[in-house]
Amino acid sequence: MTKTIDVEIYGQRYAIRGDADDAYIRRLAHFVDDHMKHLAAGMKTATPSKLAVLTAINLAHQLFESEKERVQGEADVERRMMTLMESIEEQIPTSLFR
Repeated sequence: MTKTIDVEIYGQRYAIRGDADDAYIRRLAHFVDDHMKHLAAGMKTATPSKLAVLTAINLAHQLFESEKERVQGEADVERRMMTLMESIEEQIPTSLFR
């Protein structure tokens, strides 16, 4: 069921429509708000729209890095699995496979 949840991000109120849990939407909004405030603290002047774009770029970067780490982790698991399988095969007498 689609509902509207009011949140505040960087001093602006937004009505978010969706099916997600209220607490989850508020958590997302808080996350974005925190990132914008953190960026703003390190800048002398920045408009809210500039902060929003910089925040989006930073979050996209984090997402891409997480995806790269996930893919690398999967490759590492695959490599270790193949090594383990080869090690097990070396221990099993070949006469069992005939």
